[in-house]
Amino acid sequence: MKKNIAILGSTGSIGTQALEVISNHPDRFQVEVLTANNNTDLLIEQATKFKPNVVVITNENKYNEVNEALKNEPIKIYAGYDALNQIVKMDDIDIVLTALVGYAGLVPTYHAIEAGKDIALANKETLVVAGDLITKLAKEKEVNIFPVDSEHSAIFQCLVGEYMNPIEKIYLTCSGGPFRGYTTDVLQNVSHKDALNHPNWDMGSKITIDSASLINKGFEVIEAHWLFGLPSEKIDVIVHPQSIIHSIVQFTDGSMKAQMGLPDMKLPIQYALSFPERYSTDFPRFNFLDYPSLSFEPPNTKIFRNLALSYKALDQGGNMPCILNAANEVVVNAFLKEKIKFLDMPGLIEEAMNKSTYIKHPDLDEIIWSNDETRRLTELLVNNN
Repeated sequence: MKKNIAILGSTGSIGTQALEVISNHPDRFQVEVLTANNNTDLLIEQATKFKPNVVVITNENKYNEVNEALKNEPIKIYAGYDALNQIVKMDDIDIVLTALVGYAGLVPTYHAIEAGKDIALANKETLVVAGDLITKLAKEKEVNIFPVDSEHSAIFQCLVGEYMNPIEKIYLTCSGGPFRGYTTDVLQNVSHKDALNHPNWDMGSKITIDSASLINKGFEVIEAHWLFGLPSEKIDVIVHPQSIIHSIVQFTDGSMKAQMGLPDMKLPIQYALSFPERYSTDFPRFNFLDYPSLSFEPPNTKIFRNLALSYKALDQGGNMPCILNAANEVVVNAFLKEKIKFLDMPGLIEEAMNKSTYIKHPDLDEIIWSNDETRRLTELLVNNN
């Protein structure tokens, strides 16, 4: 029986790769929903090829363009962000792939879980911003959350068959990004174009900047805390420039399991959609002889302070991870627009964390309010920088 897939953010990096996976297994998957924010040309192309039941363009100003282009197709067209919250509840959907970037993924994912839909989670910010709410709701609704991030997929794969065995520690591997080994003096003058030149992974601009500042890895620490129920002291980050070992689980007897492979997001996407099965692929295979040496080193949290700030936010809890994420989204946008320098980002984030209103046990409305407050505050800090 085919699984009906809703892809939130089908025109982004994860969304387009997910459609490649689906194309390779037309007997296993059916596209039920495609959504995009602004990229109408690609959304129209995808809808014409995959013929989903529903298409959503969240930018309401582009509804007419999409509707006109698809008027001869048997596809329902909706517009607006609220439409996402409605379509994820459709009876025909089996699994929702949340591939939206940043905070935008939270509310639709919440509504999908509320409707009892399994989640393939590529949007780490959902758990960063509201991990307590999301995990409690998933447990209440008996919903599976399958991680799509390569690191969390690796841990998930290592834990299959090990759920009764205590974890001593997990190691999230990190390529180090384009600025690995850079000194503070060198980083003073890097541009957003330099930061977008990731050595191993092909990602969207926001996530690539996050990778360069190591806050992406910090978000993954917070995400791992909620996915695997581990305190921060049991979650380590280790720099592994080759990106072959995607993460490691260490058990209480000292044994370690690692998941390995070439850096290709299609594999964790497919595993999340196909679990518990593994479908055959024609992906390039890893050859040990091509990588005679795999190296590891600790991250430099004094230079890349965003990783340390992420641990701080996790340990403080409450809405502090939400504040961290909101501030980061604002400063990344400012850096991409050349309003601030690369090294300005952690200082601005830390100031926002210190000045935003702390809420120990926020509900969803308070999370939304906190996100808005922090964004306004951080924008003021950027403008006064």
